[in-house]
Amino acid sequence: MGYDGQVLDRLATLPTWLLARANQRAHDVLQAAFAAAGARGYHYRLLAALEQHGATSQAALARLTGIDAKDVVHALNELVARSFVQREADPVDKRRNLVTITRTGAAELRRLDRVVAGIQNEVLAPLTARERAQLATLLAKLANPGTAG
Repeated sequence: MGYDGQVLDRLATLPTWLLARANQRAHDVLQAAFAAAGARGYHYRLLAALEQHGATSQAALARLTGIDAKDVVHALNELVARSFVQREADPVDKRRNLVTITRTGAAELRRLDRVVAGIQNEVLAPLTARERAQLATLLAKLANPGTAG
């Protein structure tokens, strides 16, 4: 976008430009919604990974979520402080911790699921249900080109 909010003609129909603008809008909506909910996107991703995969090491959580390992540690510290997750020594390898979601954390994940649903509705408001499904299919192809059929 230009400084006055106008898109240059040369850019107006470029898919990469439109994806970047849509991504920025989605990011802004997501950040605001999570902030209003007293959470962060990392919290949601970590809680979702723990619910899906069960007790998991911090290193595995970094791989599963795509979050840098240092950021995983920081976000887990926040989640531990709020009793959403707990760390325990791995019974097989005492050098590492296993992280598990608590009941309180599972309830928080369900609450954040509602926040995420609201984010989807806000970002995708201009689209019909069919267009939303089509967009998700197309974006999955772009996000994972090696697995697209």
